[in-house]
Amino acid sequence: MRLKWFPWRFIVRRVAQSHGFLDPIALLGHLHRFAQPAEVAEPIELLRAGVVLHARGLINSRVIQHNLDWIWPYWVEKQFNPKSRSFIPRAFSITHINLTHRNWTAVGLPNLDEYPIIDPRGLITSFYDGWSLDCWIASSTKQLLLPSRIEKVIQTLDIKNDLAVQTTAADTDYRLVSQARVTMEQGDPVCQMVVRASACDPAWLVIALRPYNPEGISFIHEVSLSADRRGWTVDGSPSVRFSDPADRHHIADYREGDVSSQLFTADQKEHGTCNVGMLTAAALFKIMPSAEKEIRVTVPLPRQTLRKKYNPVSWQESLKGHCRLAVPDTKIQFLYDAAVRTLILLSPHEAYPGPFTYKRFWFRDAAFIVHGLLCAGLIDRAEGVLEKFTGLQSTNGYFHSQEGEWDANGEVLWIMQRFCACSGKAPRADWLRAIRLGAEWIANKRLKGATNTLHCGLLPAGFSAEHLGLNDYYYWDDFWGVAGLQAAARLLTQSGDSKEGTRFSREADAFYRDIEKSIEQVSTQLGHPAIPASPYRRLDAGAIGSLAISYPLQICSPDDIRLRNTVDFLLENCMVDNAFFQDMTHSGLNAYLTLHIAQVLLRQGVPEWCSLIEVVASMASPTGQWPEAIHPRTRGGCMGDGQHAWAAAEWIAMIRNCLVREEGEALILASGVSQEWFKEKHIITFGPAPTAFGTLSLSIEKKIEKEKVTMLISWQGKWHDKSPAISVRPPGFNEYCLDPGQNIYQVELKPKT
Repeated sequence: MRLKWFPWRFIVRRVAQSHGFLDPIALLGHLHRFAQPAEVAEPIELLRAGVVLHARGLINSRVIQHNLDWIWPYWVEKQFNPKSRSFIPRAFSITHINLTHRNWTAVGLPNLDEYPIIDPRGLITSFYDGWSLDCWIASSTKQLLLPSRIEKVIQTLDIKNDLAVQTTAADTDYRLVSQARVTMEQGDPVCQMVVRASACDPAWLVIALRPYNPEGISFIHEVSLSADRRGWTVDGSPSVRFSDPADRHHIADYREGDVSSQLFTADQKEHGTCNVGMLTAAALFKIMPSAEKEIRVTVPLPRQTLRKKYNPVSWQESLKGHCRLAVPDTKIQFLYDAAVRTLILLSPHEAYPGPFTYKRFWFRDAAFIVHGLLCAGLIDRAEGVLEKFTGLQSTNGYFHSQEGEWDANGEVLWIMQRFCACSGKAPRADWLRAIRLGAEWIANKRLKGATNTLHCGLLPAGFSAEHLGLNDYYYWDDFWGVAGLQAAARLLTQSGDSKEGTRFSREADAFYRDIEKSIEQVSTQLGHPAIPASPYRRLDAGAIGSLAISYPLQICSPDDIRLRNTVDFLLENCMVDNAFFQDMTHSGLNAYLTLHIAQVLLRQGVPEWCSLIEVVASMASPTGQWPEAIHPRTRGGCMGDGQHAWAAAEWIAMIRNCLVREEGEALILASGVSQEWFKEKHIITFGPAPTAFGTLSLSIEKKIEKEKVTMLISWQGKWHDKSPAISVRPPGFNEYCLDPGQNIYQVELKPKT
């Protein structure tokens, strides 16, 4: 009680003003006026993450720009180079953060939540937020081959047997190939890097220990070379092993500069310390002319992070029974296969939106990731993630990952219902209480007493999805709330509690009527029917959130005039290079939000969905990944994690819906098949694909005989009940419809005349 009445505001104001600073209390008060009044100004979890990010950025600003003669990671070499289009002036930037090349690819094993990441030039960060390993070639003529300074390298993702990233850097005289993966050695997980180097003259392969990662500085205070010269102890822990003993070895502290400046000196060290934390080390291995040198480097990973219930499994085992795609378009094929592996990798026990910056839990991202797992046929893995949801529910029914995000309950209930529908399983007994509480929370949270306002009956103002803007009464939250109540009604009714099911169904209807009333009033103010981000916003990029009414929730009809006008606005005003550009927060091209627009257009039958898929495919990295937001000029990541699981999930859902899509009580087949996916004498296959009606396997063949073109479409369903209504609609061909219960499994369609 004393703390409550302690005059801290007065003291803070007086201290600030006595030192010549602005009054922070008044400043915060003005900042809050830009947003709608809300219970939570900003989720503490996001504030905490932002403080950590900018603390790192502050350290970066003290180190990097004053030591540009060092060898830095790719993003620094580009962003700090005034001749590069990635250059960002730094004059008034207090913190220096990677804003141009936030790209990395994680490697690992299913069920292991340690994710070594590899940057676009092969820099490997084995531990979460830790130091990194790099590899170079140093010639006898004092020339250096440095991947981070080369304009072009070749980087690929190998998914044939496990998950490995290979980076190849070369010039006229030198070639350097590194391959990184996670494997098991004597029952323990290790990050393994195999490096192969060749040179036309005597040279050295350099394995370099670097005090940074793709976010910036990561301190190293002490390094020792082992007695057998086959490894490093870093900050007191045996951390790196080499397959061969080092022929030469150098260490440099911060005052001495980067170890790269000592590679050609006779002075060698086996132990070093640095109180600044910027110690660098280099192990050198001889390369004989015209002979390839191979060194295997291993870094033990923490075993305590393994799941107690499950040990890591092989990739082959984790992929058993998944929904396979076979399509002649190699780009589409690779991106689908890579996305499936991304979701498996980032769902060891709970769903992570990313392996590095976003290695934490959000219900919003988790719902879309689980949806992607369901679309990929990974039912058991989806269930494993859902197992964690009820443990994060508060006693009042709120599914809490971040404060003030009112979409969470609707997302949890919706994805639970989707899981039960696609799997054919009834909701688990421990879910039923959580479902009732979660639905009750939505009903109680609505602002039913806010009469004569545009937000009457809606959910409170909140931070919601951070890309929508400041605290406001977001329709995104409301649409999810309606969907959550509808899902709870279905689940409870199916479980025998028809009374509660009916109650929540009526609550959903009442909620939606209040939303429609609000939108109608807003449309009058706008002068035409549309759905802005909130009733208090003009149409802007935040309206992307309102598309949830169509995708994925299907609350409205595909041709709803309010939806069409909103999509038209976004297409006319918020696209850059045919991709959705989110001005707020992300300030970049967004792959998964572009696919949200494509999903709405696919549902409407508007052919522009195809070009949106193509542009999203073009924005993927060479390893098949999308950062959360993409710089419109560098095409590198400019915000969030460099490997975004939500984007991978949306790619899977997009391809799935192009081939097998649910619309109400019917299945629609092949409505998004692009003619570019076909080659002569090739067949597209997909399945087994889970749907609300059962699993379906699909085959599509474009036949050309004597200039006569037809489309042969075959399918086989394993239905929960009788076969659903099915509509076969390949673009450019006549439609074929089957009523529920009909058992026709092959049709041949002619082009539209």
